[in-house]
Amino acid sequence: MSAGPSLPMLRVVVPPDERPRADQAERKTDAGSPPQTEDGRLILTPELTEEIERSSALLELAEPQDILRWTTERFAPRFTMATAFGPEGMVLIHMLAEIAPQTPIFNLDTGYQFAETLELREEVKRRYGIAVELKQPETTVAEFEAQHGGPLYKTQPDQCCFDRKIKVLNKAVLGYHAWASAIRRDQSPDRAKAPIVGWDKKFGLVKVSPLANWTKKQVWGMITKYDIPYNPLHDQGYTSIGCWPCTRAVLAGEDERAGRWSGFAKTECGLHTQ
Repeated sequence: MSAGPSLPMLRVVVPPDERPRADQAERKTDAGSPPQTEDGRLILTPELTEEIERSSALLELAEPQDILRWTTERFAPRFTMATAFGPEGMVLIHMLAEIAPQTPIFNLDTGYQFAETLELREEVKRRYGIAVELKQPETTVAEFEAQHGGPLYKTQPDQCCFDRKIKVLNKAVLGYHAWASAIRRDQSPDRAKAPIVGWDKKFGLVKVSPLANWTKKQVWGMITKYDIPYNPLHDQGYTSIGCWPCTRAVLAGEDERAGRWSGFAKTECGLHTQ
């Protein structure tokens, strides 16, 4: 990636038994412009591919906070985060509030969100002073359903997600070079191989997943320790929360994403699948 000359990696003396640190990963100056498409998306050059792979390897065992520090130092102000206000997303917001509170954060407001989710957005503003921007589709729910003869989520949930989430995100990330994901590898088979730093070919930018190595227990442990606000629906058996028509509480022994699109062979909206 031709974003100016590479700076030498910081020389940090780390005992062999300590975890890798984020400041061992490559950093570059802001001089020059990286190769981009006409609409401002990054072009995946061999240099960028090599940097992504090297940085991901170096950050594989780093703490999430260190991964976020590296990401903001490497990509800000062209670094953003999308959040659905899940437990993992709230943990990342809590971290960013301390590390880089100026990071733009947005939510894909499909028009079908739970009232509790939208209230949590207000709590984020009260607690952290961060105004999470709502990115919305071009049509209202009423207009969208009128166009399709009724709720599309009942018959074509993939298309509904594409129209009201994927298309919206595609526009929302224009001009950015990297975005943060709150996924964990142990959440589902689709996420099991998610790298710490990877290339998101669907949206044309670098994707950083600081919590990829974390477990559900670690996430909730941090929420409890720091009294991080979370969606009250989690206390009612909703382990993964999306749009209200396509989300239910999970039953004992079910996978934590079993409550999403119940009745369909679908566990992802498409944001985190290639």
